[in-house]
Amino acid sequence: MKQRLPLLITILLFGYAFLYIPIASLIVYSFNESRLVTVWSGFSTQWYSKLLENEQLLGAAWLSVQIAALTATLAVVLGTLAALALVRFRRFLGRGSLEVMVTAPLVMPDVIIGLSLLLLFVAMEGLIGWPAGRGMTTIVIAHTTFAMAYVAVVVQSRLAHMDLSLEEAALDLGARPLKVFFTITLPIIAPALIAGWLLAFTLSLDDLVVASFVSGPGATTLPMVVYSSVRLGVSPEINALATIIVALVTLAVLIAGFVLWRQEKQNRLDAH
Repeated sequence: MKQRLPLLITILLFGYAFLYIPIASLIVYSFNESRLVTVWSGFSTQWYSKLLENEQLLGAAWLSVQIAALTATLAVVLGTLAALALVRFRRFLGRGSLEVMVTAPLVMPDVIIGLSLLLLFVAMEGLIGWPAGRGMTTIVIAHTTFAMAYVAVVVQSRLAHMDLSLEEAALDLGARPLKVFFTITLPIIAPALIAGWLLAFTLSLDDLVVASFVSGPGATTLPMVVYSSVRLGVSPEINALATIIVALVTLAVLIAGFVLWRQEKQNRLDAH
């Protein structure tokens, strides 16, 4: 084992370098004075001030954040209900179909999801008149469709390893099932819900393919704007925006990690 340790450390360092050096270079060049993102000409923060004047990028970023927040919230609600049905009710009519529908978005290509949802929205608009056109609503529905599958898997894993004696004791003492869920089950699975919400938020914020199919002229997300911009050349303003996003995501991960650590610590104290 000691002989393999240098090799394992080398592989680990190579993996981290492969993942984070591109992000580090993006952050460094966001402070580049030159407009050419590959030529360093001096330190400057001018691109951050110019980013604040770019209404297209800021509007797309705000729209993407709204869509991601709505998608994550809906995905957590629907994914949790699906996970509860699959874990707590072993046999019911349509269980196999539900399992297939929950797991299908995990392995289905984004192109297929986007195209199928586009055809669905067009058919629904022709039959019932809703959704009228394609915009924020259709993007939220599309993102929720595949994001809830990831949430269901995370919550299902948490529920499968949960001790049912606490719920059974509360029911024996006269608590109603709904009260048991909100006072006992929900706090226990809260770390999984937070993890699922963050995962769904990230998937929605990062999506390009599905949003390209189901969006309209009045709803352009940030990945779509960035993709259309980089085809003409990478702008330092995009580097500045990406740096801000990395900083916000890092802060959110640190906060979520702290909350989960506090929750696990409290659970251990309660167990003792």
